[in-house]
Amino acid sequence: MALRSISDIDFHALTDRQFHPSPAAWEDEVLYFLLVDRFSDGREASYRDNDGALVAAPGGTPPLRPGDHGNAVGTEDDAAAWRAAGGGWVGGTLTGLRTKLGYLRRLGVTAVWVSPILHQVPDAGSYHGYGTHDFLAVDPHFGTGEDLRDLVADAHRLGIRVVLDVVLNHAGDVFAYEPDVVPDWNGQPYPVRGFRDIPGGAVRPVELQRDGTFTGKGRIADWDRFPEYVEGDFETLKDIHLGAGPTDEYRPSPALIALTRAYQYWIAYADLDGFRVDTVKHMDQGAARYFASAVHEFAQSIGKERFYLIAEITGDRAFAVRTLQSTGMDAALGIADVQDRLEWTVKGARNPAEYFALFRNSLQVGVDSHTWFRDRVVTGYDDHDQVRKGQAKARFAADDAGQRLALAALALNATTLGIPCVYYGSEQLLDGRGGNDRYIREAMFGGAFGAFRSRGRHTFDESHPVYVELAKILALRRRVPALRRGRQYLREISGNGSEFGLPQLLGGAALRSVVPWSRMFADHEVLLAINTDVAEPRTAWVTVDDGLHAAGATLTCRYSTDAGAIGRTVTVEARNGKAVLLTVPAAGFVMYDATG
Repeated sequence: MALRSISDIDFHALTDRQFHPSPAAWEDEVLYFLLVDRFSDGREASYRDNDGALVAAPGGTPPLRPGDHGNAVGTEDDAAAWRAAGGGWVGGTLTGLRTKLGYLRRLGVTAVWVSPILHQVPDAGSYHGYGTHDFLAVDPHFGTGEDLRDLVADAHRLGIRVVLDVVLNHAGDVFAYEPDVVPDWNGQPYPVRGFRDIPGGAVRPVELQRDGTFTGKGRIADWDRFPEYVEGDFETLKDIHLGAGPTDEYRPSPALIALTRAYQYWIAYADLDGFRVDTVKHMDQGAARYFASAVHEFAQSIGKERFYLIAEITGDRAFAVRTLQSTGMDAALGIADVQDRLEWTVKGARNPAEYFALFRNSLQVGVDSHTWFRDRVVTGYDDHDQVRKGQAKARFAADDAGQRLALAALALNATTLGIPCVYYGSEQLLDGRGGNDRYIREAMFGGAFGAFRSRGRHTFDESHPVYVELAKILALRRRVPALRRGRQYLREISGNGSEFGLPQLLGGAALRSVVPWSRMFADHEVLLAINTDVAEPRTAWVTVDDGLHAAGATLTCRYSTDAGAIGRTVTVEARNGKAVLLTVPAAGFVMYDATG
């Protein structure tokens, strides 16, 4: 029976069982973010199933081949149809995702971040999932509640946790203003015509149909002006009134209480492991704290001691840290331009120190421990909306340099501080570009809006060189504690062995250099480096820890994009304290540590 009200939920029956436990340390996890509608429809052929067996599936969608690139845009009419397809639902499902869990596990993914899957406003085209109509039901485009529960059960069997994207700040376009236009925020509520005539009835749970549920103040025009960005609508998405008062004395609204109970229901129903909480910047901090406290307490009551709440917090590092500490959320996503600085460090357009400085111990943010950031920041570079790029949205691999440097970017993300997150398709060099959101949301399963401007071809290729090499790097991350939990230092380099300094841009030219860093954990140093030069290998003297290494000792190559270098050694010399002479292949990545 469909749930209509929070009072319909039998929490005792839901929680009278064993639940999957939380991980000991979330910094050990590797996240993979996907849009359900754009990932898999379960109809692919010639891919490997969850147990590794080849699925022939005659008549299913075949794998993409190089000659298939551009097969959807051969004529202007075809190109227009392909572009139009990207603006709406294309057919990915929870069942499709379930069939690709083995693909993710073999890559090295340990936690899948699933885009919102609750029931959307019908006919609104909100395939992305952020326009919810019914917070107590799964959208039929994606499947059913049972499909979600089965997905999580299979994921747990394969050692993968499931983090669900959830929305508290707003609902879909569930009511109309009077007149029925979208007004701009001016600080005052607008007249409301009433709830829209939506199949299935008004917004649910029914607790959200009460007067006062929505702020009704029109859409945000200035995304950085307070209180506009807290009270305003996201275009047609309607802002929910979550409560009032200072953070320490916050009074949650009935709507916030109902939404919190709804999301507690999904934790228990599906055995979820965490939430990614959308648009935390746009919520009162008291509302975020109430939600975090209630969710953590509920999860702990059923044995999930570290149910993780990843907050989308835009703004600078200090603001993100303050927000985490004030609200009790566990980690920040989008902290202090992580994505921007990571991308442009690898492409040689930013000083590497700008990226590494995001993780430094700093009195500015009041963080005393050098390891604080290791489980408090989710790192990545590509995502589904790329707000930071304005109208120039494109995946990292959209140009030739990005294609060549993609593995270096994935490696930097995987082996620096934080919880790394891979955006779906990065391991297949998906190259979405075109400015609009739709172009960075290609369908991996093909369909009418496939990757590389194709249709009817899937990209689940486990022999792809980037997939293969990233899997090796993530396997090393699992085996080497320093790569997950160690302190982090950007290292100085030298061309002549006597004059050392941090790698940096000179004279406005792009940086074409070895960029090295160390992870240090319990007297174990792992030395890592990328080469931002796509054309030539680069060699440099690289500083290592003076106290851990004696002159004449050796470091062994544990990984290199030049497979022939693996197992080779470099000798520690007394330069700048201690240093080794390191060669990194063009657009490559290497990893060294002490022999034995």
